[in-house]
Amino acid sequence: TGLLGKNQTARFHTRSGLLTACIKDGWIELNFPSLPVQPAHIPVLANILGVNPLFSGSSQIHYLLEVESEDIVRNLKPDFTALSQLPVRGIMVTSISKGDVDFVSRFFAPSVGNNEDPVTGSAHCVLGPYWQQKLGKSSFTAYQASARGGIIKVTMLNDRVLLAGQAITVMKCVFLQGACS
Repeated sequence: TGLLGKNQTARFHTRSGLLTACIKDGWIELNFPSLPVQPAHIPVLANILGVNPLFSGSSQIHYLLEVESEDIVRNLKPDFTALSQLPVRGIMVTSISKGDVDFVSRFFAPSVGNNEDPVTGSAHCVLGPYWQQKLGKSSFTAYQASARGGIIKVTMLNDRVLLAGQAITVMKCVFLQGACS
């Protein structure tokens, strides 16, 4: 909306600590903590999704499966009721891409009322360090392959993840102080 000047940074004090946002080369860049994933054996998840993962792991609040191909990621038809019973907030499925991006993913969070999130920052806080370790580089272009989909520029910076995306305003709300009901 133009409220933030060209060289200004918006600062948000959250339960995750200080998060910042700025405009960089026409993209909105957010600065988040990195959420590394640890290997974990999660056969129930592979069974629910009907996939044979190359890797399965967990972060503080998510499960991650890497699968063999981008087509598998794009064509998943999850059982959201079964996924909602898992003891995590979200489930990521990812694969390396053979297209114009480095990797693709989808993010499911039915346990918190969001069967599939269109483009997810917290997922990329896990995916960034995962792909950094796997591919040995620190900057990526990612695609979240939901029905709406979206491109995310992911940059690893020590224990932080810089996520850049583009946005459009779909709704604007003005709260009136002292209004009657």
